[in-house]
Amino acid sequence: MERLTNMGFRHVGKWEINGEKLLFNLDACADMKNVLYAFISNNTVMYIGKTTQALKKRMYGYQNPGPTQSTNIKANGFITDKLTTGTTVAIYALPDNGLLHYGGFHVNLAAGLEDSIVATLKPTWNKMGI
Repeated sequence: MERLTNMGFRHVGKWEINGEKLLFNLDACADMKNVLYAFISNNTVMYIGKTTQALKKRMYGYQNPGPTQSTNIKANGFITDKLTTGTTVAIYALPDNGLLHYGGFHVNLAAGLEDSIVATLKPTWNKMGI
C-alpha cells in the first residue's frame, strides 16, 4: 500500500453496500480518464486495474455487471463479500496528468504501469482471474 501512495495514488472513494445493492462513492477523479486504480482493504492492495473511460463509468461496471462481463461479476462478488463481513473497500487512483511523452507520443501511464504493479504486488483479486 505504501508503495502506491508514494508513487502518487490517493484515496478517491469507497465501496458501500445498501441492503444487497453495491454502491460506490467517489470524492475525486470521477470524470478522469486513463486512470490506474486500486481496491484497498485492511491496508492491503486487493486489485489493480486501469480504465480509459471515466473512473465513475468503470466503477459503475463493477456495481452493475452485465451477464457476460466476467471481470465485473467477479469483482462485484469480491467487493460484496468484504463489505458484508464489515470490512471496508477503499478506492485509490493514480490519474494520468498527460505530461508523459516519448518520441512525441503521449504515454498512457495506467497502461504502462498496470502489468508491472500487478506482477510485483500480486494482488489477490488479480491473481484469481478477475
